[in-house]
Amino acid sequence: MEIDARGLSCPQPIIETKKAVDKKVTSMSVLVDNIAAKENVSRFAKVMKYDVTVKETEYGWELDLEKR
Repeated sequence: MEIDARGLSCPQPIIETKKAVDKKVTSMSVLVDNIAAKENVSRFAKVMKYDVTVKETEYGWELDLEKR
C-alpha cells in the first residue's frame, strides 16, 4: 500500500498512516516532503511496532513500514 502524504502538514500524514494501521496493513510506503512529517510518521510507526526504512528521493522521503 502507498500513502502519498506529500504536501500535507502534520498531523495529517500521521492520520493517514494511522488509517492504514487500523486496517491491519502490514506493509506500506508513506511518501512525505517535509522533515517534521518524516520524523513524526517514523516515530508513530515505531510505537505501533513497525520497522521503518527511510529513503531520500527527489521529492522528499519514502518511508517503508513493515509490521514486526
